[in-house]
Amino acid sequence: MNETLKIVIPMAGWGTRMRPHTWSKPKPLIGLAGRTALDYLLDMFRTVPDTNRTEYVFIVGPYLGETQIPEFIARCYPNINAHYVVQGEMKGQSHALYLARQYLTGPMIMCFSDTLLETDFSFLDREKSDGVAWAREIDDPRRFGVAVINQNGWVTRLIEKPQTKENRLAMVGCYYFKSSENLMAAIEEQIQRNVQLKNEFFLVDAINIMLERHAVMRVEKIETWLDTGTIYATLATNRYLLERDQNKWQSVNCKSVKVIEPVFIHENAEIEDSTIGPYASIGAGCKIIASRIEDSIIEAECEIKDAVLKSSIVGKQAKVQGCGAKESFKLNIGDNSSVILG
Repeated sequence: MNETLKIVIPMAGWGTRMRPHTWSKPKPLIGLAGRTALDYLLDMFRTVPDTNRTEYVFIVGPYLGETQIPEFIARCYPNINAHYVVQGEMKGQSHALYLARQYLTGPMIMCFSDTLLETDFSFLDREKSDGVAWAREIDDPRRFGVAVINQNGWVTRLIEKPQTKENRLAMVGCYYFKSSENLMAAIEEQIQRNVQLKNEFFLVDAINIMLERHAVMRVEKIETWLDTGTIYATLATNRYLLERDQNKWQSVNCKSVKVIEPVFIHENAEIEDSTIGPYASIGAGCKIIASRIEDSIIEAECEIKDAVLKSSIVGKQAKVQGCGAKESFKLNIGDNSSVILG
């Protein structure tokens, strides 16, 4: 690959399915197995052919996104070449990409911010087709888009949110385009034709215009597709990542604590007389006393006492006062919350 690869990550949505956490931070900065969802997303691109010639384009939302994402990248990833574009109006995926057109020349990867894959991008320096769509076969693809494949294995059409389940080849939200310029030209035509679904310009319609213009696209099938777009999916992804990366806990500040792996416990957390796990993620600076935390994400600097929590996500600096071991609770509370149970 002789040209600079652009990696475009749209993340401007309001994150309504992850409320209340997205009232105070953009969805990619929600905690997940000891890190943020954005950390795991950026890890995916370590296998691109030449990381030194890669530029990132983050399409962020107004207020939370435009203030917190650049600060996070500058602090945690100071060496990456990053650009930021603000999408002030939620007009869809193609609209978001078109706003970033000044940065888009040559080859590009587009990946949605709530999509985590296990894939190897190193093949892209040998890729001959005009585009690649990552996909996985699932039982019910109706919430997603599907690819229609001809007998030679080439994509003939993409269908957004199909009405039936017979085509199980779901698009997972990651695409490669050999020419950013060709994609931008297709988006221009999409906007001129006013091809929308529910008042949004979807990327699959722009890709279909490229296919009408005889672009050659293939599918790259994957086995592992993780999602951080809903509370349920984020907890499931947390379980998977903890299982994959076991032994990620310290015992420095743990007194009379039973740990049932897999878990993540930050080395600065203070835990006493408690049971942690399985599938619990405990953030930095947390103080947990006489509690049980299972299948849950507890973000940084939380205080939890006398509580039994299962399948919960507790935002940063939240305080939870429980009622002992007699009853377990399932909580979904945002940053700086205060809850008394019982």
